[in-house]
Amino acid sequence: MSTEITETNLETNSTWKTKLKAMGPGILMASAAVGGSHIVSSAQAGAIYGWQLLLVVILVNLFKYPFFRFGVQYTLNTEKSLVEGYSNRGKAYLWIFFILNVFSAMVNTAAVGILTGAIMMNIIPKSWGISVGQITIILIILIWAMIILGGYSVLDGISKFVMITLTLATTVAVIIAAIKGGRHIPANFVAPSPWNLAALPFIISLMGWMPAPIEISAINSMWLEEKKRTSEVSYEDGLFDFNVGYIGTAILAVIFLALGALIQYGSLEKVKPASAAYIAQLIKMYMSEIGSWSRLLIAFIAFMCLFGTTITVIDGYSRANDEALRILLGKEKSSQKALNIWFTVTSIIGILIVLLFSGNVAKMMRFAMIASFISTPVFAWLNLQLVKTGKHKVSGALYWLSVVGLIYLSGFAIFFLIAYFGKLV
Repeated sequence: MSTEITETNLETNSTWKTKLKAMGPGILMASAAVGGSHIVSSAQAGAIYGWQLLLVVILVNLFKYPFFRFGVQYTLNTEKSLVEGYSNRGKAYLWIFFILNVFSAMVNTAAVGILTGAIMMNIIPKSWGISVGQITIILIILIWAMIILGGYSVLDGISKFVMITLTLATTVAVIIAAIKGGRHIPANFVAPSPWNLAALPFIISLMGWMPAPIEISAINSMWLEEKKRTSEVSYEDGLFDFNVGYIGTAILAVIFLALGALIQYGSLEKVKPASAAYIAQLIKMYMSEIGSWSRLLIAFIAFMCLFGTTITVIDGYSRANDEALRILLGKEKSSQKALNIWFTVTSIIGILIVLLFSGNVAKMMRFAMIASFISTPVFAWLNLQLVKTGKHKVSGALYWLSVVGLIYLSGFAIFFLIAYFGKLV
């Protein structure tokens, strides 16, 4: 099957009305992205290193931008998902994607689910006597039921509400912290430096999920396909939706880094490495800096963030796995029943991981983030290959940004592998 991009009749008049109507997949992508990478890694980066990693956060968002955009560009041009594009390049690529995606789906469901449950523990009364594991299972079952019963339309609406609320609440929190002048740094505080090999795993994991794992580009293309089944989406409107979502996540990454830098950086209390423990610490530190009234505000920010991420992780990864398996088995068309099975399997295995390995989820999350970054150059290169022909093929500044980005991402990945296997980190 040819990978040549076909010209589709998508050149309709674009207005603000059509742009707003087309919005959905990009917001879903943003909701999937803003989770472990933002509320944990970005905030920890600010809490541990202050503003020192700001440029790293900006650069990785900039250099990943073309490769996420290419997924949208490919689908708008061909009416095919990025998963189909991988298959057209060769089944080996699709098998690699499928295996990595199945692993990511299960681990990420458990990881973001437990983080959501940990945040909920800071909201509900302690007298309820419920554990983090129990509330996590309840949340995953609730989300599973919402996806099964409501489908894409419910997911679309919820994600917009989550992202608007999250953006407003987080911005308010940063403004309050900035007005207060940030934390007073003690005279005996020694600022740690991220520019050493010991900090390399943290930086790599930070970039791995910043703004999202690269496989989200394939998932986003499937959400776009689903959107196009119910609404006409022009090329311009589809890119507008993507840009709003992607640029929004990049801005939120900086805002969360600012939260850590303004509220926690300079504290003599060591920043907790475990994700759930860190969120509790972040809420406590925020209360001590601004006031006890802020506990529910920061807890609400964190909960909305991770709840939205858990929804989109279960939905998005399941859709991509279902599509990949359909193509690998040579089936012409998938079914809602098959997709529902993937929703269910992803949720059940996520729950099993919560039950059996909840104490190691933070380590699994760090491993998944590093593994994601190592695989990023492969999928980035593949996404680039899919948009080198056709009416809207990549060219000019966007093309050269992708070349520089590919060099940047590959260089960091190779350097980490050399350092790791050389036992330097």
